[in-house]
Parts: sequence; C-alpha cells; structure tokens
Amino acid sequence: MSVTIRYFASLREALGSSETFDWTPGLTVGSVRDRLLARGEPHASALARTRAVRCALNQQLAREEAAVADGAELAFFPPVTGG
Repeated sequence: MSVTIRYFASLREALGSSETFDWTPGLTVGSVRDRLLARGEPHASALARTRAVRCALNQQLAREEAAVADGAELAFFPPVTGG
C-alpha cells in the first residue's frame, strides 16, 4: 500500500513538505501517526501525542480511527485559528 503523507505549516518546516511510504493494509490515521512517531526524530517531536495536530484524509478532516486506503493522501497540520 502506498500512502502520501503531507505536512503543513510548522510541521512542514520540521519534516519537509511530503513523503511516501509503502505499508501493509489495515492502517488507520492513528496507526500511521504511531509509525511516524516510531521513526524517531524529527518525527517524534513534530507529531508527539502531547502536541495538537490535526489530520486530513484525502482532503477531509479525519479522526484517528479513519481507515487509510491504498493511494490515500494523509495530511498533518497544526490547528489554525483566524480572526
């Protein structure tokens, strides 16, 4: 399974704009994040569970339980506020 991971805002500064991974089927958004955390630095700091990080799966906000399909695009970004 090939999944494209995209990073935005401060996460892009820490991790670059994107990367592609080949993984086994049955992944969720949360399990992808866990695998990225397990890679160590800089992923461990940028995507730490103690940090507020939002996720979008195929350009729609997604919860960590959402299933990730082959060819999916998964984006991580910090919460955004505006005024």
